[in-house]
Amino acid sequence: MSYLDSLNNPQREAVLHTEGPLMIIAGAGSGKTRVLTYRIAYLINQGVEPFNILSLTFTNKAAREMRERIEGVVGTEARNLWMGTFHSIFAKILRFEAERLGFQSNFTIYDTEDSKSLLKSIIKDKKLDDKVYKVNAVLSRISSAKNNLISWQAYMNNPELVMEDDASRRPKIGEIYKTYRERCFQANAMDFDDLLFNTNVLFRDHLDVLNKYQRKFQYVLIDEFQDTNISQYAITRKLSASYQNIAVVGDDAQSIYAFRGANIQNILNFERDYPDLKTIKLEQNYRSSKNIVNAANSVIKNNTKQLEKVVWTDNEAGSKIELIKAVSDGEEGRLIATSVFQEKMNSGLSNKDFAILYRTNSQSRSIEEALRGMNIKYKIIGGLSFYQRREIKDLIAYLRFTINPNDEEAFKRIINYPKRGIGNTSVDKIVVKSVENQVSVWEVVSNAKKYFGTGRLVTALEAFTVLIKSFMLAVKNKDAFTAATQIAKNSGILRELYDDKTIEGRVRYENLQELLNSIKAYVDNPEIEDKNLEAFLQEVALYTSAEEKSDEDTVTLMTIHMSKGLEFEYVYIVGIEEDLFPSQLMLSSRADLEEERRLFYVAITRAKRKLFLSYALQRYRFGQLKPCEPSRFLDELNPQYLNTAATVAPKRFSTGGNSIMNTRMQPEKRQPARPSNFKRVAVPKKHNASPNFVPSEASLLKAGMKVEHLKFGFGNIESIDESGSDRRARIKFENFGEKTLILSFAKLMICE
Repeated sequence: MSYLDSLNNPQREAVLHTEGPLMIIAGAGSGKTRVLTYRIAYLINQGVEPFNILSLTFTNKAAREMRERIEGVVGTEARNLWMGTFHSIFAKILRFEAERLGFQSNFTIYDTEDSKSLLKSIIKDKKLDDKVYKVNAVLSRISSAKNNLISWQAYMNNPELVMEDDASRRPKIGEIYKTYRERCFQANAMDFDDLLFNTNVLFRDHLDVLNKYQRKFQYVLIDEFQDTNISQYAITRKLSASYQNIAVVGDDAQSIYAFRGANIQNILNFERDYPDLKTIKLEQNYRSSKNIVNAANSVIKNNTKQLEKVVWTDNEAGSKIELIKAVSDGEEGRLIATSVFQEKMNSGLSNKDFAILYRTNSQSRSIEEALRGMNIKYKIIGGLSFYQRREIKDLIAYLRFTINPNDEEAFKRIINYPKRGIGNTSVDKIVVKSVENQVSVWEVVSNAKKYFGTGRLVTALEAFTVLIKSFMLAVKNKDAFTAATQIAKNSGILRELYDDKTIEGRVRYENLQELLNSIKAYVDNPEIEDKNLEAFLQEVALYTSAEEKSDEDTVTLMTIHMSKGLEFEYVYIVGIEEDLFPSQLMLSSRADLEEERRLFYVAITRAKRKLFLSYALQRYRFGQLKPCEPSRFLDELNPQYLNTAATVAPKRFSTGGNSIMNTRMQPEKRQPARPSNFKRVAVPKKHNASPNFVPSEASLLKAGMKVEHLKFGFGNIESIDESGSDRRARIKFENFGEKTLILSFAKLMICE
């Protein structure tokens, strides 16, 4: 088989070892996608039915690329694979088995905005303070519970969880969780977490269903295994229990999604669950230069919890890593924009060869301003997705409600758009009737006389019911494009936007036409068998903004989290400063710090040819210009891989105009360049926290108290500023002098 000839020895071994549990530890840039692809192709060539292979990924893009590669080896048989994201595969299974859980197969998949909207309604209905029960915090709490397979019943009976909620002054979260689940069920809807949670419930409570899928999936493959959460791993363990042919591919050094529930212990303890496990290490990096690979290794070796491996490369040494030091964040942006321009000119590169990565989205502002100022085109990944635009969500809501008229969130979005004389008060009455009678909103709306008697509201609801029923008929008899076009026209949305002659109105109308174009492309795709509207909506529901395609020649701006799995010729990692990267919010434990270090490792390994690291001496944070200290991660980089002599200093402009040819990058005059691992003699040694250190509740902190901070040690609270949205304390530390900290983030322990 010729495709095997392109593999190195460990890769080939991973492809050929088909029976029994297998863990492939794949270092950055080591060709894991090729190994997964060829492994599946080899199984098919050995006579395994594609229908009996389950391959799970984390993005639709990865699944598409793998399927295309496999098809190039084995032909159209690859189309019969069960391959896709965890959510898409389990949504498919849940649609087949929905009635076992009391759902209908046409259930809606709520996105984050739908979930937030429903939670806002519940918090309002329960007359709770939305400043205490902030919807993001409540949703995060419920999501975490589901990802750890904790039902609302188990949640309310768990003393530890109840105590945590009491301590955070949100004792009603358990009740909100219960009501949220009930309202989703009533609306025949599941959110993203439910797709995993309910699959676990399905397999737990219906052994005949579990046995059916265990027999079906004789081979289970999981990509990016280090990113799986407890729920995902529980499902795949159950599915692979009969044949034990489970192959996982991952890199513990790239586990960066703990905030989304990812559990690094899944990969660290995989051998414990499978004692006869075969482990193969892919350690040769094909992506990056030697300097970049070695620099990344010098950082990640500082983590204590990791699987042993040594990533290496046969690539050329390449350029050393450049350090960019700026006076401020504004200057950092200008220096980076200048550098991008000069590298493009000097090396004949395109914009798309460059990526600028940052820890938080707020850092993009100064970069964007500088790029615009130099007329360099850029695109932000992870901004507003096409499918999150208002007009798109409006039409999608009509399509969703037509398929699933129990969908309360879709109903609230469309009932008075375009206007039909049904205001918010009337909508609240409908929802209250629905909740009181434990029926869907559609039951109330389609039987308006039964619930409201007579009047203007009843007349309007009856007209709405006739409209939706006509849409339902269209969906039954027509393909997705024809049905969606009819709904767009007859709902009045197209006319509403067409009549809006403002620039914004024209853009929104064009966006709606683009949505219809995408549905037409879906219907015309010969590889898609199911061309109905329900199938299209499921694909949209599982779509992410990171997967939107762009053929434009643009510099890519994104958070490091969004960059995972991508690679670029030239990469800039910006804002490498203490409390920014590593984040101040991730310094409460060693586990948090090690995740931040893994995030830095991921950022470094995105670069193929050249890497730039930048930091500023002062930066605007929380509306104030704050002094900054270079990150400890710069100290951990081995200086032999850094071009410290070429540290870029604040740029100088000649008086001859603002042409780029007049821009100079000159050596720093205030201070000689120094290696990144220099010892800051003026800074005291790191404080060793007390063994019993537990942060106190921020609301308990008062002026005059003695406190302990993880980094700054012991100090006295001089004063507390109550003005503004965040309480701030001015604290005089014994060894670090005076600091002003935001109390909600500071993690201080009161000393008796």
